[in-house]
Amino acid sequence: MTGRIEELAHEIVRLQQELDREIERRRKALGWSLKARFVEFEQGIAAEHRRLRMDLTQFIARSSWRTIVTAPVIYSMIVPFVLIDIWVSIYQAICFRAYGIPRVRRSDHIAFDRGHLAYLNWIEALNCAYCSYGNGVVSYVREIAARTEQYWCPIKHAIRVSGAHQRYQAFLEYGDAEGYRARLESFRDALRSEKEESLS
Repeated sequence: MTGRIEELAHEIVRLQQELDREIERRRKALGWSLKARFVEFEQGIAAEHRRLRMDLTQFIARSSWRTIVTAPVIYSMIVPFVLIDIWVSIYQAICFRAYGIPRVRRSDHIAFDRGHLAYLNWIEALNCAYCSYGNGVVSYVREIAARTEQYWCPIKHAIRVSGAHQRYQAFLEYGDAEGYRARLESFRDALRSEKEESLS
């Protein structure tokens, strides 16, 4: 990685940390905190949330015909999500163990916390759980694919790819044949060492 690219990568990390601090300030302003993966609201906030919950009759009456007609199509995506979740979990259980690649924890990617919000009725809570699962599975699969790519092909593309995963910026430049032959094993060793760090 060139000096300028490394500098930009560090700046991205710094900005992410700044964003995390700002999100934490916003949490405090909204009256909640996170303790051991459980959300705690300040006194009175939960009661206000319950007051703002829309009852089902009102919710359905306000729903457009497009929402009602497309709901079965939207929810049909649960089938491929579940299948890919299962298949990718089996894949990493077998292949990552074989190559010494640290396995991805599903719980780091799939969270079902929004369903506990008192201002959501049960349909909204179900919608939130569905979106949490779908996007969580995509995130889980993406990290497994990113680790696979780092192990087998840590090379950037010739064309710009939108929304590349976090590991991508450290990959070898497109066309760097000598770097590929010289550094492929170091990419694999770096990936394997993540396992040691996570266990300590």
